[in-house]
Amino acid sequence: MQETQASFQTHSPCDKCGSSDAKAVYDDGHGYCFACETYFGGEDEETQQASDGSSFAQVQDTGSKVCQDLYSQGQTQALKARGITADTARHFGYRVGAGRHLAPYYRNGKLVALKTRDAQKNFSIVGQGQKLPLFGQQLQSKGKRLFVTEGELDALSLSQALGNKWPVVSVPNGAKSAPEAIRRELEYVMGFEAVVFMFDQDDPGLEAAKQCADLLEPGTAYIATISEKDASDMLTQGKLKELVSAAWNAPVYRPDGIKSAKDLFDLIAKEDKIEAIEYPFGFLNEKTRGMRKGELVTITAGSGMGKSAFVRELAHHLIKEDERVGLLFLEESIKRTLLGLTSIELNTPLHIDRSNIQVSALRAAYNKLFASGGVFVYDHFGSVTLEHVLAKLRYLARGEQCSWIIIDHLSIMVSGLDVPDERKAIDIIMTKLRTFVEETGVGMVLVSHLRRPEGNKGFEDGAQVSLNSLRGSHSIGQLSDMVIGLERDQQSESQETVVRVVKNRFTGDTGRAGSLMYNTTTGRLESLDAVGF
Repeated sequence: MQETQASFQTHSPCDKCGSSDAKAVYDDGHGYCFACETYFGGEDEETQQASDGSSFAQVQDTGSKVCQDLYSQGQTQALKARGITADTARHFGYRVGAGRHLAPYYRNGKLVALKTRDAQKNFSIVGQGQKLPLFGQQLQSKGKRLFVTEGELDALSLSQALGNKWPVVSVPNGAKSAPEAIRRELEYVMGFEAVVFMFDQDDPGLEAAKQCADLLEPGTAYIATISEKDASDMLTQGKLKELVSAAWNAPVYRPDGIKSAKDLFDLIAKEDKIEAIEYPFGFLNEKTRGMRKGELVTITAGSGMGKSAFVRELAHHLIKEDERVGLLFLEESIKRTLLGLTSIELNTPLHIDRSNIQVSALRAAYNKLFASGGVFVYDHFGSVTLEHVLAKLRYLARGEQCSWIIIDHLSIMVSGLDVPDERKAIDIIMTKLRTFVEETGVGMVLVSHLRRPEGNKGFEDGAQVSLNSLRGSHSIGQLSDMVIGLERDQQSESQETVVRVVKNRFTGDTGRAGSLMYNTTTGRLESLDAVGF
């Protein structure tokens, strides 16, 4: 934590609220009133005030100066009424000062906010009050087990019961916003092998624990139950052993949902409405009936056949449909990915020539695609191990709530898996991806290479794609809902790319769907006349 350079001088009356001595004055001329939470500049200029009437008053400040000022007034001490020792308070940096409890919140090692609590249980947040991290998050970033409570005093109580040797955090604003807080810090939470939620034992707390557990991979979330309202009450009631036992013996969370089929006729009596988004190529929709969430679609072709150009068209189309999209183009930089999508928007291959495009036009096109904040790209820095990529996928699906994820391509993930047998490596990856799609309900598009064909004619010479052509393992075809192959004779003058539906679990309609042509002027894939196909 960076210490403030200003030194406290004296207490003085506050012109804002009329308090006789709640305003602290510092040697650089600024002041802060701890009664009305108003920050004053160097010449008594009022610059910040928290008076929005919400349950948590929020004071925003530049450089966390107000936050530092208030924190410097606090002292570490035992919280005798709650059974908290000074060592536990010191472990979390929890202080008492200016008539308040001061719970510090850190992000990237920097104090960003204080949650305060006075004797009347009035709460306020000083500092960066929006989107707080988890309380105690700075103490450990990963490990075997993480414990999550509903409040700061609960976190101190449980941590003390566990000898202050295990990571314990709390959500910043209670049960109602707990799922959003966990979703926001999902990457941190998923750094632990197991996560135990010990929330208040009331209906909001128990429901929030289930909602938080649903965000994690099955088998990693646990929900603890205790005899008192919360961990703090367990400690003050002297139920230390019971608290420790509840923490360590919490059962794994299994969502409700196993039902008898005899009671479920109404489910099949009502016709489902299956929502789909059309492909950008009409002839492909005739066979596939569009793209659906919860499906894994594999795009495959020989080397240099336009697979990346094809999935860029899909990505651009999804973005234009206002879908939230995650892009993992593992064979190229994020600059190339963003440039390719902006090229489609401008109908100009910017990576070849952008001399006729003004910066203003480039920015306008870029903003049309990305200003909504619903598109996320993975800057992989060469790190493509399976578990690393899966963690990013879960974050995109759960944390950023992406509906569609595109991965280009499978072979890069295979190279990052420490398995000598390529076939086995592909089996492992495809099983993980299939499970991920089933768990999250996202629509996934995966690019895969083809094996070398037998005989004289290769895929670069226009050989027909089949399921047996998929590289390395039958699991690609078995676990994909849809397999779409691209076929082109690279030496042909026409440069026509045939699009073939190789597998179609939805309708069963397979075979040649239509054909595409790459327009060198616009840099786009364009549909040719599909009559007769």
